[in-house]
Amino acid sequence: MNDKVGFGDSDHVHTVRHNWRVVETTGGFTSGGLALEARTLILPSLTQAEAIEIGGIAQQIGRERALPIAVEVRLKEWIVFHASLPGSTPNNDSWIARKARVTMATGHSTMYERVLAEEQGINWYKEKGLSEELHAIHGGALALNVTGVGFVGILLISGLPQVQDHLLGVEVIAEFLARKGELA
Repeated sequence: MNDKVGFGDSDHVHTVRHNWRVVETTGGFTSGGLALEARTLILPSLTQAEAIEIGGIAQQIGRERALPIAVEVRLKEWIVFHASLPGSTPNNDSWIARKARVTMATGHSTMYERVLAEEQGINWYKEKGLSEELHAIHGGALALNVTGVGFVGILLISGLPQVQDHLLGVEVIAEFLARKGELA
C-alpha cells in the first residue's frame, strides 16, 4: 500500500504520511462528520431560480465580508450562476472547474473526498484514475442534493483557504434552507 498521499499543487503543499491527521489543511474534519453534514444540508428542491438564489446568498455574504472569492452554482454541468468578487482572479475559475469535476465524478464534497483519502492513506488521483491537472480535492465544492432525487448540482467557492471555502459553502446552504423554513 502506498504510504504517501500527494496533494502537490495545492495552496497547502503537503505530503501526508499514512494515518497522520492533517488538521492544518482539513480543519480536523472526519469523513463521517462530513457525511452527516451533507445529509443535514439536503434540499427539498432545486430549481434554476433556487440555484441562482443560493449563488446570490454566497455573493451577498462575500460582499458583506469583502471576501476575495469566486462563486459558482451548477445544475450538474450547467453553470446557472457565477460571480467573481473584487480580489478574486482568473485562477479561481480554474480551481472551480477542477473542484467541480471531482464533485461531478463522486457526488460528494471535495472536502469529503480529501478527508476520506487522508483517512484511508491513499492517493485519491491514482485510486480514481483521474488527473490532478483536471481535478482538485480541495474544499469549496459542495454537492447539492435533493430529497428523493440525490445529487443535482454543485455550489463552488474559491479564493479562501480550503477549509474556509468549505465552511462558507456550508453557511450559504444553511442560510438558504433557513430562508425556506427547512432549518431551525
